[in-house]
Amino acid sequence: MQERKYPVGIQTFSEIRKGEYLYVDKTDLVWKLTHEAKYIFLSRPRRFGKSLLCSTLECYFEGRKDLFEGLAIAELEKDWKQYPVLRFDLSACKNQPNMQEIVRTLEDELKDYERIYGRDETETTPGKRFKGLIQRAHEQTDLKTVVILDEYDAPMLDYLHKPDELEQVRRIMQEFYQYVKICDKDEKFVFITGITKFSQLSIFSTINNLTNISMQPKYAAICGITEKEFATDMAPDIAMLAKEYECTPEQMHDKLKRQYDGYRFAKESPDVYNPFSLLKCFNQRNIANYWFESGTPTFLIRQMQHFRTDITTLEELNVQDFDFDQPTEVMNNALPLLYQSGYLTIKGYDRESEMYTLSIPNQEVRIGFTRGLLPAYIGLENHQVVSGFALKFWQALKKDDLHLALREMQAYFAGLPYMDGFKKKLEDVSNLEGFYEWSMMLIFNMLNVYVQTQVRCAGGRADMVVKMPNTIYVIELKVNGTAQEAIDQIEEKGYATPYLTDGRKVVKAGVNFSTKTKTIEDWIIK
Repeated sequence: MQERKYPVGIQTFSEIRKGEYLYVDKTDLVWKLTHEAKYIFLSRPRRFGKSLLCSTLECYFEGRKDLFEGLAIAELEKDWKQYPVLRFDLSACKNQPNMQEIVRTLEDELKDYERIYGRDETETTPGKRFKGLIQRAHEQTDLKTVVILDEYDAPMLDYLHKPDELEQVRRIMQEFYQYVKICDKDEKFVFITGITKFSQLSIFSTINNLTNISMQPKYAAICGITEKEFATDMAPDIAMLAKEYECTPEQMHDKLKRQYDGYRFAKESPDVYNPFSLLKCFNQRNIANYWFESGTPTFLIRQMQHFRTDITTLEELNVQDFDFDQPTEVMNNALPLLYQSGYLTIKGYDRESEMYTLSIPNQEVRIGFTRGLLPAYIGLENHQVVSGFALKFWQALKKDDLHLALREMQAYFAGLPYMDGFKKKLEDVSNLEGFYEWSMMLIFNMLNVYVQTQVRCAGGRADMVVKMPNTIYVIELKVNGTAQEAIDQIEEKGYATPYLTDGRKVVKAGVNFSTKTKTIEDWIIK
């Protein structure tokens, strides 16, 4: 079999099709989307295929029928036309040093189309030049203009925690975006993508008939790879990787599912794999955390710190849609941005209560998120945790020796107070038990050990449940108390009861931390 070509980092539909790269056919949804409404907004996390979707729409409206041969849309579309398309990638405005550079970047994007449709010298602002392009494209082709705005929110995310500068950027983008509504009579179709919603921008505040498809079940799989697509279109790739890892295709399927699957974008939605990570995994022939190669976004970490987000609650949150589907300006916690950025996803929906269950999607997010949070939450860099301690701790757990693992952690914590970052976190934290819970959870996660915190059962909430291949550890923490108090609480509240029929050995551990020694004081294991 000829070796497959994977479009890693390629976001141009024509290049994928002409280069005969692997392409999972989404064009039936593309066609449906173009007949859904005139103004459409889609929110998806970064690297989830939004830009490829924009490029596909661009090629479709440009009437490039040859690119779609053999795809679903070829049977659906009967009247191919060549509309004028204005597509802007606003991610080019990210990481600009000042407002002038943002304006200059917008102007550079406009120049490419002004070479085709011309420019009136009276158009002195990016917005007025945008308006002129929409109108002239319509006039010169006698076909209405298609407008595609990819990553519309990128210029503003850099300034999320700088109110004065955010307002300046918002005014610049407001002046640009307002003409989307003003030029209604000249437009055939408008498609807008982003991560979050800035409701005060004219796109959302003045386009009354903007259709937000972000949480519509029928478009839940328009970006990403569904389980069905994974098992069929990518069956040869799963088999290829299974040979590399010397396991069966079924075992490799399960490994990849745990690592990259688990996203859901609607109350009724198939599970979706992260397309970027999956394709890069096949291309590199190695299972790794590719989504986090560029790190956890700074704006997200700042938002979590600003709202003092309790990271131990992120394994299971029961909320209503307005708790996480909110405009950026009215956020009173980090939850909406965590969901919109892809660090939390929908895991369940209860129709009677209209409550959603949110959780971390998969192991890749859990580990990558942890590496971003370590410096922010416990004042340590990843290498400071990994160096020396991690291997010993992991080996102890693999031997099913929690006593040894806790001795290694005790020694590790005892050495940390001399580090300024860690000391400052200890001084600032308002909940000492929560701080040590954060620290243990992040360390477990970083070592690729499956851990849940604040786990509900009939008797209350267990601080931590750690799941290993042969053992389940139920852990209760105390600060300046006793290990006996912790183990008694496990027994009295029945924290271990839900796992007694699991088949694995269940181990209960009461662990007591001391604020005087700043490490584990004692523990009891049953």
